[in-house]
Amino acid sequence: MKLRSATASDFAALSRLHKACFAEGWDERALLDLAASGARAKIAERSGRIAGFILFRTAADESEILTLAVGPGERRSGLGRSLVRSAAQEAARAGAARLFLEVGANNAAARALYADLGFREAGLRKGYYRAAGAAPEDALILSLPLSGLGKASL
Repeated sequence: MKLRSATASDFAALSRLHKACFAEGWDERALLDLAASGARAKIAERSGRIAGFILFRTAADESEILTLAVGPGERRSGLGRSLVRSAAQEAARAGAARLFLEVGANNAAARALYADLGFREAGLRKGYYRAAGAAPEDALILSLPLSGLGKASL
């Protein structure tokens, strides 16, 4: 596996992957707009193809994971963990003290990954996720302190 920063030419493929992972996948324009506003995308490649990516942004002393997408055939292989670690390290280098994200309350696999990495519950957003034809799902707000990141198990 190889981790690298995304380039403008990657965003069409990132959009396709995001749509394969989420009921309400983001289109290329949405991803490019986030990147233009300061978000960074890190890509995990396997055998020369994009297997997953993370999109995050840092402002002042906080960083937020906007999305994490790992292809269905690549899950439970350590890609998600590697991408979150990479984003956390970059956020810490940029001066962030905490890393935040929202995760579906019913997404047991993602919640287990984040808990294993040291994220803790910091709040709840009722009915945050709304997919066409589905009942709204609550989102848990998770937080990870980045101080002393080099000593953490992350």
